[in-house]
Amino acid sequence: MAATAKIDVHDHDLNGAFKELARSILATEEIGAILVPRQLPMKPMVMPVLVGDPDQLEGMDPLAPAFALSAAKLVSRLTRKPAGEKLAVMLRPCEVRAFVELVKLKQGRPDDVLIISYDCPGAYANRDYMAFVRAWGRESTTRFLNNATEGRGAAIDGIDLAPACQACEHPVPENADLAVALFGIDTGRNLLIEARGTQGEAMLERLALAKAEMPAQRDVAVQSLIAARLDTRDRMMAETTSATDSLEKLTAYLANCVNCYNCRVACPVCYCRECVFVTDVFDHEPIQYLGWAKRKGAIKMPTDTVFYHLTRLAHMSTACVGCGQCSNACPNEVPVMELFRTVAQRTQAAFDYQAGKDAAERPPLSEFREKEFEDVVGIN
Repeated sequence: MAATAKIDVHDHDLNGAFKELARSILATEEIGAILVPRQLPMKPMVMPVLVGDPDQLEGMDPLAPAFALSAAKLVSRLTRKPAGEKLAVMLRPCEVRAFVELVKLKQGRPDDVLIISYDCPGAYANRDYMAFVRAWGRESTTRFLNNATEGRGAAIDGIDLAPACQACEHPVPENADLAVALFGIDTGRNLLIEARGTQGEAMLERLALAKAEMPAQRDVAVQSLIAARLDTRDRMMAETTSATDSLEKLTAYLANCVNCYNCRVACPVCYCRECVFVTDVFDHEPIQYLGWAKRKGAIKMPTDTVFYHLTRLAHMSTACVGCGQCSNACPNEVPVMELFRTVAQRTQAAFDYQAGKDAAERPPLSEFREKEFEDVVGIN
């Protein structure tokens, strides 16, 4: 049974409890800095901040419904080479899963990082969060959490969770060294923190928190939430399949794409240093465009939009964790997440693989399995 302890919550201030946890972890000799979501001092926006001074934890806001970017790529950058000190990072469950995939792809190292995660209440799309925070200012997270914990849901003033969060069946962290439980917990009094593995157990022992046990209602609360999310996910995938089940439909689905490549930049598991779509391969000559226009009669500009998305799907559908950052970054509101999640679900199921779930499991296509897809390759 995993070691579990409690973190006191004072005056219903959940962010204050997280701040004290971060302060205690940063105070240990082995941790040189901690990456946390924090409100920016210049405006009420929450972004990842690398903190080396405990006094700079003021404004820490991990439960804000803000998800401007996936911090998995930042952790990859911070861990790709030894830094001489251990780093602590506080991540959402989807960010942990994305980092696990990046480690498998040799883009990060888990050796010198302590991963802290927590039950995720979800987040709004970037545009929605900005409208929400304009209305509620620095009290926006409190407003969001009060609604959620009092059973009124995440929707406030017509703003609801991003589609990726509504369809996320992994709201509870996996592969974290320390996992903070919120669902099924009386958060008005305390939070529960669970150690996973030897590194987490060692840190929990250093923190010297009072021991506790997970309440029986936690499993019920978690399973109920996951069941609702799965229903939403399955409806979303059925609708997306119906909207993209022919080349004509797929072309219409992606018609608003302007080849800005924001989805590629925002994707935490898209890691190529140079993408083929920003090389000379797709820097077509003017005479080519004119030739295509004459031969076909008319061509949509910019070209290659469908080919771009199909190439991305082929490259990373086995590693997609469904974080929704692709849609979050799209300026023209193309429902990229819905398409990628639908295809990724099928791709990963075909390989009996789940991105980010098992750090020891090798990614599909990185190893040969003799009895894999025998019906496809014609082996009896």
